[in-house]
Amino acid sequence: MSEKETTPSNKMNRRTVMQIVFGLLVVMLVVLCIVFALQSRQMKEMVEILELEKEELTDEYEDLSIQFDGYQQMDVHNDSLQEQLAVEQQRVRDLLEELRITKATNARRIAELKKELATVRKVMVEYVRQIDSLNQTNERLTKENRHYRIENKQITEQNTQLAEANSVLSETVTRAARLEVTAFQTTFLNERDKKTKQFSRIHKFQFDYTIGKNTTCEPGMKTVYMRLTRPDGELMTKSASPTFTFESGELQSSLAQEIEYNGEETRSTLYWTVEEILHPGEYSVDFFADGQHIGTFNFHVKK
Repeated sequence: MSEKETTPSNKMNRRTVMQIVFGLLVVMLVVLCIVFALQSRQMKEMVEILELEKEELTDEYEDLSIQFDGYQQMDVHNDSLQEQLAVEQQRVRDLLEELRITKATNARRIAELKKELATVRKVMVEYVRQIDSLNQTNERLTKENRHYRIENKQITEQNTQLAEANSVLSETVTRAARLEVTAFQTTFLNERDKKTKQFSRIHKFQFDYTIGKNTTCEPGMKTVYMRLTRPDGELMTKSASPTFTFESGELQSSLAQEIEYNGEETRSTLYWTVEEILHPGEYSVDFFADGQHIGTFNFHVKK
């Protein structure tokens, strides 16, 4: 028998080895499939975790952006702080935009953006502290200003009341020191200076008047002006009738008379010669002295 001839025993051994090798290959293939499946599952879970982390980080950035919007809308009376808030707000918007376009699998950049968020939060805390401090200061100043406004209003009202009281007092003093015609009588005279009641014979008006007692009025020579008004409202004057000052204006008088006044009751008489056409009806007489109106009276002329 030749050495190259294969015995049944050798054939069996070779088949057994091949079966063992094949079995090992199958086992290895199964193991590799299991390992690959496990790795795929872990990778999927990791991607889901990264996606969830990115979503949470996006929500945090959006919340921070909303907070910055709120602080930007506040009436912060500090231009420098307003500018800083605007810069940080834009920074958050830029980071949020970058986060949205960054893939969840880019774990390194996600981690960096997370650190950026923590940094911005610290800045936000400092800004909040400054804003609260400003608000407290503004609130205190507002209360103080309100208090001062109330005080100023009260002082203004008191000054107004004092001014009104002084005005009333001044007017009272002025009135107290003013002359006043307390009695008046008209007598009609004819050409012989005798009393008459006949309309056609009236030649002259005699005006008897009395200035009352007033110890507060300054004594001395006084000029008494009289204005005589016809029933039709026309002022009766003569060429020699003087003018006088009254309430920052000049008025024409009908008659004028110098009297000496010493604070006691003073009687005097004025005469008006009728040179014009005499009209029947009610006449008016007004007296003035020291730039003040000191009396008004009426008398009737019957035809």
